Amino acid sequence: MKKKIIVVGGYGKVGKVICEELGRAYPYKVFAAGRDFQKAEQFSIDTDRKVLPMQLDVNERISDDFFQGVSLVIMCLDIQSTDFVQACFKHRVDYIDVTADYSVMAKIQEIRSPQSTAVLSVGLSPGITNMLVKQGNALLDIVDRADIYILLGLGDAHGRAAIEWTVDNLSAVYPVVEQGSKKQVTSFSDGMITDFPSKLGRRTAYRFNFSDQHVLPRTLGISSVSTRLCFDSVMMTNLIAVLKRTGIIRLLQNPFIRRKVVDLFEKSQWGSEIYVAKADVAGKINGHHVRYQGSIRGEKEFYVTGRVASYVAKKVYGGQHPPGVFHIEELFQPTELFADLNDVVTLDEQVLHES
Repeated sequence: MKKKIIVVGGYGKVGKVICEELGRAYPYKVFAAGRDFQKAEQFSIDTDRKVLPMQLDVNERISDDFFQGVSLVIMCLDIQSTDFVQACFKHRVDYIDVTADYSVMAKIQEIRSPQSTAVLSVGLSPGITNMLVKQGNALLDIVDRADIYILLGLGDAHGRAAIEWTVDNLSAVYPVVEQGSKKQVTSFSDGMITDFPSKLGRRTAYRFNFSDQHVLPRTLGISSVSTRLCFDSVMMTNLIAVLKRTGIIRLLQNPFIRRKVVDLFEKSQWGSEIYVAKADVAGKINGHHVRYQGSIRGEKEFYVTGRVASYVAKKVYGGQHPPGVFHIEELFQPTELFADLNDVVTLDEQVLHES
């Protein structure tokens, strides 16, 4: 019987959360895998061996014997090739990926005839954002558009890979769907003002290349979707917007400058550990124009990403799901996910009737 759960990158920030959650539910069946066996071993000791260590480099050829007894793989690293994913599918091993990079998702979606269940869009954005939009989509009779807003705290302990991805996407050019047609936009342009819950108030957020806006037009059939980002520091958000507008941000293409900026963000203590994911879904109910606004807020973005991945993992590991590549909103229900997270997040929802 297949029992093993392998978490690739299991001793990283997100991976540790996943391993600890699953290790409590399935002790001695969860493996924290990665290239550095000593780190995996020390983490295993810290969990009283409920999580076991494993040395694994997914960029190297993996023998068929490796997959014997493996039920589920959770990927916490951004992969360069889909060879390992294809090997999982070949051996009927279920697969979950926490990547926010749509280019990685697109490659996985192109794999033909998967023999197992794969779940993508697992985390804050994408993930919780997809589910907030799904919640609004279910409440409205007709949906015209969905606008997603992400606020991230600069004081949060983001992993270096996540920071590098964010910095690299500050100058990204990418397509979005507007009224059913694709158009090219650039990151940190086209600012929109939105009201965040609690004391955060009104903020200007700017376009950013999160994958949810690429996925939701297809999975939920919404003709216009956008995702925008801001930071808890208004000064830093405004500074990046100015650097983008003046073209200075192109200096990040220099490897030395890029590395220094990533170092700066990694050591930053300029803000808090707060995060907010908000969905603003506009459409109609009974012919009247309405707007669903739903948001999730909490602290430590890496922790909630791990919790979302753990929720999905338990569902996939403990049940039967059809073979294929799915996004979180295609297999699971928002109310169940939000209930699972209610000890670490605050959910705010309202439906506004417009004149």
